[in-house]
Amino acid sequence: MNEASRIQGWTICGAAGGLALLFVLGLLNHSYWAIALPVAVLTLFVLGLAGWVGYTIATIQVEADPVPEVLVSEADTREAAPEASSPREST
Repeated sequence: MNEASRIQGWTICGAAGGLALLFVLGLLNHSYWAIALPVAVLTLFVLGLAGWVGYTIATIQVEADPVPEVLVSEADTREAAPEASSPREST
């Protein structure tokens, strides 16, 4: 890991801590925006994610495999093979 990655990591940690402090201060001041902004950001993120998934599903181009593969296990091959019958011994 290089020095730039460490600086970016500490910057993200500092920003998250600063935003958490602002959130707590907003809650202590009974601010409407302390609840409204995080809820709005989270809601818009989830809706954006759902829209992206829908767009991806709607625009994907998949061609069907013309011949599906059939998986045969060893047990199936043994059941399909005729068994040699042994002659019965008479008493």
